[in-house]
Amino acid sequence: LFFSLGLLLTAWTPSGFQKGDIKNRIKIVCLDAGHGGKDPGCSGPKGSHEGLVTLKIILEVGKKLKAAHPDLKIIYTRDTDTFIELNERANIANRNKADLFISVHCNAAVNKNAYGTETYTMGLHKTDGNLNVAKRENSVILQEKDYQKTYDGFDPNSPETMIGFTLMQEEYLDNSISLASKIQNGFAALGKKIRASGVKQAPFMVLHKAYMPRVLIETGF
Repeated sequence: LFFSLGLLLTAWTPSGFQKGDIKNRIKIVCLDAGHGGKDPGCSGPKGSHEGLVTLKIILEVGKKLKAAHPDLKIIYTRDTDTFIELNERANIANRNKADLFISVHCNAAVNKNAYGTETYTMGLHKTDGNLNVAKRENSVILQEKDYQKTYDGFDPNSPETMIGFTLMQEEYLDNSISLASKIQNGFAALGKKIRASGVKQAPFMVLHKAYMPRVLIETGF
């Protein structure tokens, strides 16, 4: 993940990933460790918890990015094992005027032989598998107080409401897809297996109200 993001930091412009004026390059990155606190996320066969694994990944990525790019401002949605509501994660990125929003998760599957990485942008699901991943990640809102009021009646188990809210914001889709592709290429360069081909789209609530290019990464199982 660090390798993939590192490739981007000297090449970002609002219209894509070409060289441009220094003023247009990435200045602020918001890193989001999925789950945490009372929401441990998925559990590994040896007792590991997704929320702790993603936190370690994010803190290490932030540390390496800062060392390589001292002028880069790193914003964390959380830097301890705490519970942060999904909409607040996007709000943190928006308040700090981040140029990129990266949400990191670990995948889960009934098939114990499943492995590999996936990179998602906000959008309409293309397959039932994408939708199921989004439903699992979005289900955390059920642990939030007054979630029906906060999310305007959003139901993480309803395909209709999930599809509906993806239509509300497409402004950053092209740049998000470009960002996700760069990250996927970085994983591939490191010899990591990419599950299926191409960047995937799914209606993730954590990406919904982040007003900048944003991706969600399933780093592995």
